Amino acid sequence: DVDSIEGLSPAISIDQKTTSRNPRSTVGTVTEIYDYLRLLWARIGRPHCPECGEPIEGQSVEQITDRVMTLPEGTRFLVTAPVVRGRKGEYGKQLEQYRLEGYSRVRVDGEIRRLDEEIKLDKKYKHDISVVIDRLVMKPDLRRRLSESLEAAVALAGGIVEVDVVKQGADAAGAGEISTGAKSAGQLPSDVADRLTFSERFACLNCGTSIPELEPRIFSFNSPHGACERCHGLGFQRVVDPDLVVPDPTLSLAEGALQPWRTGHSRYWKRLVEAVADSEGIDVGTPWQDLDQDEREIFLYGTGSQRHKVQYTNRFGRRRSYSVRFEGIVNNLERRYDETDSDGVRERVEGYMAEQPCPQCKGARLRPESLAVKVGGLSIAEYCDLSAQAALGWIEELEMTDTERAIARLLVREITERLSFLDNVGVGYLNLARSARTLSGGEAQRIRLATQIGSSLVGVLYILDEPSIGLHQRDNEKLIGTLERLRNLGNTVIVVEHDEGTMMAADHLVDLGPGAGEHGGHVVAEGPPREVMKDPASLTGQYLAGKRRIEVPERRREPSGELVIRGARQHNLKRVDVALPLGVFCVVTGVSGSGKSTLVNETLYPSVANRLHQAKLRPGTHDRIEGIEQVDKIINIDQSPIGRTPRSNTATYTNVFDHIRQLYSQTRAA
Repeated sequence: DVDSIEGLSPAISIDQKTTSRNPRSTVGTVTEIYDYLRLLWARIGRPHCPECGEPIEGQSVEQITDRVMTLPEGTRFLVTAPVVRGRKGEYGKQLEQYRLEGYSRVRVDGEIRRLDEEIKLDKKYKHDISVVIDRLVMKPDLRRRLSESLEAAVALAGGIVEVDVVKQGADAAGAGEISTGAKSAGQLPSDVADRLTFSERFACLNCGTSIPELEPRIFSFNSPHGACERCHGLGFQRVVDPDLVVPDPTLSLAEGALQPWRTGHSRYWKRLVEAVADSEGIDVGTPWQDLDQDEREIFLYGTGSQRHKVQYTNRFGRRRSYSVRFEGIVNNLERRYDETDSDGVRERVEGYMAEQPCPQCKGARLRPESLAVKVGGLSIAEYCDLSAQAALGWIEELEMTDTERAIARLLVREITERLSFLDNVGVGYLNLARSARTLSGGEAQRIRLATQIGSSLVGVLYILDEPSIGLHQRDNEKLIGTLERLRNLGNTVIVVEHDEGTMMAADHLVDLGPGAGEHGGHVVAEGPPREVMKDPASLTGQYLAGKRRIEVPERRREPSGELVIRGARQHNLKRVDVALPLGVFCVVTGVSGSGKSTLVNETLYPSVANRLHQAKLRPGTHDRIEGIEQVDKIINIDQSPIGRTPRSNTATYTNVFDHIRQLYSQTRAA
């Protein structure tokens, strides 16, 4: 509640809430850089065939006419429409149809043939057939007739036209009567000196594969025109993950290594596993991690149509047996997931599923036709896989023709500026394809900050809540420089912050206090940092001036043991071995993006939680963790917000309210 606020300009608040949880959001889409990239690839991208990799060029009939008109005067040539390219068949009906349409000659497998004669083709072999549209001699006034012939050719052959330049000495006027032997694969017919092939559409001249016209929407994984057909632009699919099925590889099959089969009908599954192990000669007492890969795959993916004899004792003490096929635990879970109508079963199976890259697009999210368009030799997905820093260097050195430079000048400027902003706020290590939901709170906030700077607004009041969270001191200067640039554009920047460097860089400092909670709520000191440092009432000023400081302990506690992570190699980690001492206050530090969260949050915590609490988490790639037996539980306190409902408060979240309710329920009045 306030009495009044004067001089308030339009305000933008950038707080610590994480960015969109939408799996379709990436660093590129959040910062709007991807929108400019889509436009760049659509305007100057060079399409290639997604099948054979050959370059593809699309030209209008007018452009094709311009190119053919550059032939020397007097050159004799044929305009042909390649209607069949390397396909088996007899094509009798098609040839008769061309004759009825008024065409008189075709080139069949390199040989000119008249359509009024009988043409028999062997359907066992592949054939090339081109309809001869016109026979011409280059003259200055030929343009109109040539254009009409080319239009007829592209209409007949689905956008493709061939111009065969006739060799000197061949009978030009009767080029149609020249009968040459069938050409061998890859060679021109003997009467042709040169062959010019053009495509009105983006179609491969080598294998005939066509791609859609280049426009920004075919590079969007949020559009059906560009998204991979298998994963619909998500880049991943949910499948049963063997690492979640066997969260603790130190257990043996007899001890319940296969987690989903420990509960429910565990006796049935135990007998079945023992029967399979017996028939395959596998010891059920061997730890899972010591089994061969082939032996593991038997239990994960089954033994096909082979039947196994399962023996058991019924309740009357009689031995009974039956034979059954073994489908494997992964196939069993996937089948149950697909066939069940129960939400409970589906939810249980989802606990063993993980996101894995789509097998069709390999995580690139786009169709093959979109990925086949290159700028500077890179597809748009390959470019987005570069870090922002590397992407900036690449686009600054991009070689373009004068025409391409004129088209792309403004686009390249916008992309370069936005990538520079990302680098300046200390997140230049992130790649543009990184999913927004995997970012830490500090990273997400700085990305939104870079997006705001990119809009270059003036006269705005920016409010930032602790932007230095998660930043190494090396990157702090970059962040402060960015905030100063925002101010220099003509904006007001208000920052809630405890960081010494940011406070010292401020033009004006407001210190609230003097204490916390009911002891706070007053403006203790305000003014330039130097003035606040002189104020004896300001705790902040005393620490800034060095009059107070956090004392360094005289002695350190001795560790009681250690946890050792071996061979960690997830994301940026390069096969790291780390020993973490137990019983002490241990800090993992390093510059932003060096792998701290990957080591601790994505590798250490899931592995230990799986072992100690039967959690179903997928740990980062590593060899093993030693010393877990010295720990009895693991608790992860991260940056995610705690209150999910409006009913949640401090007492309910900490479970104190349970005890309070229990106490009140035991009173006489209750």
